[in-house]
Amino acid sequence: MTWLARFMVATMAILTSPAAHADAVIARGDYLARIMDCNGCHTYGALVGQPEMVRFLAGSDVGFEMPGFGIFYPPNLTSDAEAGLGAWSVAEIVAAVTTGVRPDGRELAPIMPWHAYSALTPEDATALATYIKSVPAYAFKAPGPFGPTETPTAPFLRAIMPE
Repeated sequence: MTWLARFMVATMAILTSPAAHADAVIARGDYLARIMDCNGCHTYGALVGQPEMVRFLAGSDVGFEMPGFGIFYPPNLTSDAEAGLGAWSVAEIVAAVTTGVRPDGRELAPIMPWHAYSALTPEDATALATYIKSVPAYAFKAPGPFGPTETPTAPFLRAIMPE
């Protein structure tokens, strides 16, 4: 075997190793999270134009009012076991992102664009969920949700519907 052939075999072994595959899946998930703008809602301060990247994907203290539904605050997506998704499996995150249903059976807030995300390929949905599981834990519990008759404890954005 020539040196080039040995090099190619060794390179392929490295590129197809479990660690390299895991790194590639997480890199794909990172890419997807960025182009899907998860940060735009789920990072503290992002909704007021001042994202605190030390709290990347750790939830928001600014919510959205959905007329007739209530006020919803983007939750913590980090691997924190209590405040975030640390206790969720990759499959449970995939289901929530693509079907709009949490592991406890509750539907995601109507503002969450899971209908669009339902078009993700199974590989991309898994990559996104795997990446989310890799985001370092940050202990922040977003407020709410609050029903239409409840009083919110944090600021929120209100959409005024035309009459």
